Amino acid sequence: MAYDYTPFPYVAPPGLIGTEPRHAVAIVGAGPIGLAMAIDLAQRGIKSVVLDDNNVVSVGSRAICWSKRTLEIFDRLGIGQRMLEKGVTWKVGRQFYGDNEVYSFDLLPGDGHKYPAFINLQQYYVEEYLVDRAREFPEMIDLRFKNKVIGHRDNGDFVTLEVETPDGVYEIEAGYLIACDGAGSATRERMGLDFKGQTFEEQFLIADIEMEQSPFGDEDVPERWFWFDPPFHTGKSALLHMQPDNIYRIDLQLDADADGKAEAAEDKVIPRIKAIVGDKPFKLDWVSVYKFRCIKLDQMVHNRVIFVGDSAHVVSPFGARGGNGGIQDVDNLAWKLAAVLTGDAPPALIRTYHQERSHGAAENIMNSSRSTNFMTPKTPVEAVFRAEALRLARDQPFAQKLLNSGRLSVPCSLEGMDLQTPGTAQVAPGRAMLDAPLASETGNSWLLNEVQGHFTLVGFGDVLLPDLPSVRRIGINQRADYPCFTAAGGHAIRRYGSAKAYLFRPDGHVCAVFDNPTEQAVLAARERALGAELEEDAA
Repeated sequence: MAYDYTPFPYVAPPGLIGTEPRHAVAIVGAGPIGLAMAIDLAQRGIKSVVLDDNNVVSVGSRAICWSKRTLEIFDRLGIGQRMLEKGVTWKVGRQFYGDNEVYSFDLLPGDGHKYPAFINLQQYYVEEYLVDRAREFPEMIDLRFKNKVIGHRDNGDFVTLEVETPDGVYEIEAGYLIACDGAGSATRERMGLDFKGQTFEEQFLIADIEMEQSPFGDEDVPERWFWFDPPFHTGKSALLHMQPDNIYRIDLQLDADADGKAEAAEDKVIPRIKAIVGDKPFKLDWVSVYKFRCIKLDQMVHNRVIFVGDSAHVVSPFGARGGNGGIQDVDNLAWKLAAVLTGDAPPALIRTYHQERSHGAAENIMNSSRSTNFMTPKTPVEAVFRAEALRLARDQPFAQKLLNSGRLSVPCSLEGMDLQTPGTAQVAPGRAMLDAPLASETGNSWLLNEVQGHFTLVGFGDVLLPDLPSVRRIGINQRADYPCFTAAGGHAIRRYGSAKAYLFRPDGHVCAVFDNPTEQAVLAARERALGAELEEDAA
């Protein structure tokens, strides 16, 4: 394979020869979700131990499409810029029906954003970068490879884990167990928890190929091409993406009853690829056949055991919602868990992780299921609807909106949920922040860099911010005794309005807006966002 899979070192854990002190947090799984969780907690002063049964990054490209919101979170975690520099930035998607292009779309979110709408970058690079970043916190993150969790016991106020290593079995205790062990979660299986949702019978072949010549034509502009009923794969669908290192991802729909093992054999795969790329020389890098499900847990928080990412919810790969949704789980949970562990919030705050991210998972599942049903009609009526939508989409804008081959991941809104203080604004309470460029006499910045990671009160235009020890203050187009910036290009004022103050949660979601941000009003909104009202309800 093109990527150099260098094993991470195994080190015998101290628990093999003695009792370890209780860990604040044990994270099961060192994929993108588990590693991101450890880094996020470390940046908030919370130690964790990360346990993984493997000692290499994921084999094959797997998740490759990372959305703008996820890149903004990775920026806060310290690897966003590295991902951007290595990844393939694309913004144009083209959809074909047979030989004919019926619709194209441009994902560019507009000027004045630090990150593009999407980049393509193989999951193994993301894991590599996260491991490198985690190693920058040697006192906070204890990375343990070849440490397989084979059992756990929730004791009420802590969890006991049984861990198997090449040198034997040991036990450790942790205040919380964060299950980031994927769609086949052994943690979930041990607890007898069932996924609920829809399982699709259709199968898809994934092939990564290494190819010097671009299939996109002479200009070699990275795009996303999706075909319905292409001439090279009659009656099915196909998808083509570009990745770094001259790697191209091809997805091909197979018959529901196809023999997956046989379809993944080179003598079957190579002719299929040649039918797409023609005479261009290529090398097969990775092949997999999969079915997919759109399913989730009824409850993501089980006392001291919390499920994050694919262990809690699974969607089809069309729409790039799996890895992106998991990273947004981390963004939602880490600050809440840290606030509880440091005594800044009641334990009830962790319940809102389920409320908010189960909502996000349900939204992803809805869109992903719609995409899959459009791609693979189940009834004659659905097939006729799709055919007519594709025919009309060539010149009818209303029909173009009906096309659905994987509408891509966007952050969900948390409007109306428990932690938000009701209010109206251009970016309403519950919505994720909109980035904007900022300028000052001491240097330029981005709103996401100034807001994320803390409770931050931002004043836009003519509004004075109170001085609160627990809240950062930032002024946009103001002159005050706190840090102030100019809205470069006017983007920040256009996006948020003027004479308004916004209180952002540590995960960048708006939790309150004010025309007159008094000390009492801002503190009340912060306390609500930390679960103070939940504590009263529980009492």
